[in-house]
Amino acid sequence: MAAVEDAVLVAGGIGSRMLPASAAIAKEALPLVDIPALSHLAREAVQAGAKRIHIVTSPNKNLDSLLKDNNWLHEKRPEISQEILSPFNDVEVMVHVQTVPKGFGDALSCALHAIEGPFMVLLGDNILLDEFSPTTDYTPSNASRILVEAFQKTNLPCVGLAAVNDPQNYGVVSMDGDLIKQIIEKPAIDDAPSNLVLCGRYIFTEDTSDLLEKYNFDEYGELQSIAIQKHWMENKGLVGVELEGFQWYDSGAPLAWLKSQIDYALRRDDMSEEIRDWLEDRLQR
Repeated sequence: MAAVEDAVLVAGGIGSRMLPASAAIAKEALPLVDIPALSHLAREAVQAGAKRIHIVTSPNKNLDSLLKDNNWLHEKRPEISQEILSPFNDVEVMVHVQTVPKGFGDALSCALHAIEGPFMVLLGDNILLDEFSPTTDYTPSNASRILVEAFQKTNLPCVGLAAVNDPQNYGVVSMDGDLIKQIIEKPAIDDAPSNLVLCGRYIFTEDTSDLLEKYNFDEYGELQSIAIQKHWMENKGLVGVELEGFQWYDSGAPLAWLKSQIDYALRRDDMSEEIRDWLEDRLQR
């Protein structure tokens, strides 16, 4: 069975909901308290076995400061883990530019010429965490590792799923055992077949490039990636992996990101007591 050694971090969107902040800094580089979103994703991918990371970005984004070797700053804050200070140092990094924002499927096509075999996909504005350690003892998320393990058991493409209270805002799935049988994009709440939704983590197989040509953007638009997943559902199968015990943070919208900051701080041992005391005091005013 082919090893999963490539990871695509999709960071090409313009971040219109995060304007004006996203005009100054890519939403994927925004910090979750003190760690940039893309740093979380990079360490998650490496934890899952990635040897090469492909970042799909847009012409207007500059991620140079995040990608460069920042270990020279270690002398300023020696307590910070080097793997989070310079999260891309121990992996090969390739940056691919999506010149026109044409959706998820088109973003993948920008990187596939440099990939052989199955690969992880992580959406750049979605952070999934099951560990809440400080920068002094950083522990990466296990989300992609769990998907890689599922792929190694089945040799089938895999999709990460999260249980939510508002499935009408997401791509919702219906399941038959471990296999996804249907994906409905943002259904009416009464029409949602479950509360399990796509949460920005995937293992795609080596036939992805051919399928992107078959289900092309001109015909399928931004639902191109959904068409590919439906193809797998109707043929060899698409595995759904519920990621239980994870906290899902979204840097794509201001209120969701603000809630993420507060929740993450409350879960970190080095911050929780002080931020909880401050919140209790502030809410009493």
